[in-house]
Formats: sequence, structure tokens, C-alpha cells
Amino acid sequence: MLTDVAIKKAKPIEKDYKLFDSFGLFILITKIGSKLWRFKYRFNGKEKLLTLGAYPAISLSAARELRDEAKKQIAKGIDPSLLKKKNKLSQAAASQTSLEFISKQWLNLNKDRWTEKHSYLVWRSLERCVFPFIGNVDVQDIDTPLLLGVLQKIEKDGATDTAHRVRQRLEAIFNYTISIGATVHNPAKVIKGALKPTVKNKQPAIINLNELKKLIDTTDRTPAHPLTKLALRFLSLTAVRPNEVRGMRWDEVKDNLWIIPSERMKMRKAHTVPLSIQALDILDVVKNFTGRGGLVFPNSRTIMKPMSENAMGYLLNRAGYKNIHVPHGFRASFSSIMNEKYPNDRNIIDLMLAHAPTNNVEAAYNRAEHMDRRKELSQIWADLLFDGLLSSQELLSLARR
Repeated sequence: MLTDVAIKKAKPIEKDYKLFDSFGLFILITKIGSKLWRFKYRFNGKEKLLTLGAYPAISLSAARELRDEAKKQIAKGIDPSLLKKKNKLSQAAASQTSLEFISKQWLNLNKDRWTEKHSYLVWRSLERCVFPFIGNVDVQDIDTPLLLGVLQKIEKDGATDTAHRVRQRLEAIFNYTISIGATVHNPAKVIKGALKPTVKNKQPAIINLNELKKLIDTTDRTPAHPLTKLALRFLSLTAVRPNEVRGMRWDEVKDNLWIIPSERMKMRKAHTVPLSIQALDILDVVKNFTGRGGLVFPNSRTIMKPMSENAMGYLLNRAGYKNIHVPHGFRASFSSIMNEKYPNDRNIIDLMLAHAPTNNVEAAYNRAEHMDRRKELSQIWADLLFDGLLSSQELLSLARR
């Protein structure tokens, strides 16, 4: 019979070899040094082999217990190797109905509609807040109280907004489980009322035209890199999201249109921005700096990366507009001022902002591009905003940082 000492002393040689214990139990010493437990037995007249695990994770005494358990199964007419395979298949089947497994399927189904960053944030929130607690639980066994307990853990950490976002994602996941027949109800749907309400803080934005013109003039005269000032001007004219300006490429500009590809848009739908005369002037000036590269507004340290996501925000802060106006706020400025002046163009203004339609009627309306009117509104906005301000070329003569 084997001893622990004998097993520990066993060294690999050029070929695999066996050290026998008793009643069919032996350990295989491989040429790469692994020590693997095996149990040789006969079932229905055929010699068979059962793998028990590796030493020292499976000790000598544990291996003997596993061998004895297998012998009891054989005595009952059960093939231990076949039973082991059935158990593995059952475990594999169970894992395919776990919350984490199905959530991955749901993510793969939706990620082409989202930006890479949004997909990452969705999955990261589930990995951090949900899967450690119920990721391995079968979706059929997850009920409302269980989900509520997970979400309340997030709330206790002071992340109320995150709790609500995770609940929305879980509701979408369980809608998916219903559609594939894995469940018949959605335990996340009724939880919303049991969570603490969120306090929505709007992005700080100036929505008075004269005050907005003053902001642009002030930032123009605040020492900063010329590209940062020009990027902020361009953002104010186009009313797109700041990341879309930061990632803007020269090959996206077609005459007096800027066509933002779907992969860079929040809603994963290509968006066309009509460029006013003032916006085109900015691009003409910027071309002297970055026209030979790919990015229109690259990082100040390397032309291969976009401008820092904080550059325009820091410029506004230095100009005295901290907590008063942020880069994203130009969207609210454009929407508020132009809707007040042109209320009949509300749907077209929403289309210019690439807003998702709130109802089916708007969705049908927005199938049309309405490009002629969008060009008109874009030029009207530029004329209102830049009337009396320095030209983009004049901007270059001001103090830099």
C-alpha cells in the first residue's frame, strides 16, 4: 500500500508510470511531474478507469474514500464513470440558466446597438453589484425579494442612481429570459417603487442668449491652447455631445456636412450635422494645426489620441463658469433658445440633437432627414450666437496657455 512519503518522493522520469495502492487504486506519475489518482475497476465484464483528481489536492486518504464510494456504486449496479459524466452534464446545463450566463447572452444581443464604453459600463455594473451575490443562481429561482436585497446593498453604499440603473438592466435581462422561455415573470419590474427615489441633477447650462454670448467671449479671452478654444466654439455651434467633437475625424466632413458614424453615437445611429459658415471657418483655422492627421481636435501631447475629455470643461472653469455651464450644457442652450424662438420646429430641433423619439409618432416623423430646414436652423443659431464676437482667425492672436 502507498504512503504519503512514497508519493512525495516519487519523481518524474522519461515515461509516465504508476504507483499502486490497493483494490484498483493507483497514482499516475507523469513525465511532466503531475500526480493523478486513478481507480481501475470492472463493470459489466469490461475494464474501466475512473479519474479521481490530482495529488496533493486529493490526499491519499481522500482518494481511498472516493475509491470506496465508487465501489459502493458498482455494487448497486451503477457505473461510477457514467455517473460522473451525467453529473458534469447536469452542472453544465444548470450553469446555462444562471443569471450571469444569460446576462452575457443578453449583452451580446444588444452591444452592437451601444457604444463600446456603454457596453463596458453595463457589464461592469453587473459584475460589481449583482454577480458576486446571485450570478450563479438559476434565473427561475430569482424572485423579487432576492433582487430587492441585492439592490438595497447598492443603496446602502450611497449609490442610489446606480441601484436604479442596475434595476433597469435587470428588468431588460428578465424580459429577455421570458422571451427565450427561461422564466415566465419579471421579478425586477415591480421593484422600482421599493427603491429610494433618485434626485436628478441637470447638467449646468446657460439658456439665455446674451449670457451665452458673454460666456463664449470670456472663454475666448481666457488663456488656453487655441485648439481647446476652437473645439469649445465648434461644440457650441453644433450642439453635439462633447465626446463626438473630441473624436471628430477629418474624413467625416463632407462639404458642409459632418457625418458622425454610428459607432461614435450614443444611440448607435449615424448622425448628420449641418455645418454653418462659422463652423466651417473654425475648421479652416483648425486645419492649419491638425489637417495632416486623422483627428480634428487631437490631444495636445499626441495627435494620435483625442483631446482630453476634461480640456473644455477646465477652460470653462478657469473662465469662471464652474457649476454654471459645462460642455454638455450647450445642448440645453441650443434646445431652450431655439425652441423658444421656433416652437413649430420642436421635432426638427430634437432631430438635430440626435434625441431618441419619445413616441411612435415622433419616430415616424424623424424618418425624414429635413436637411434643408436643419441647415437653415443651424445657420440661424450660428448667426445669433456669434454676432459681434471675434472671428476664429482673430482668436489665435489672444493669450495662450
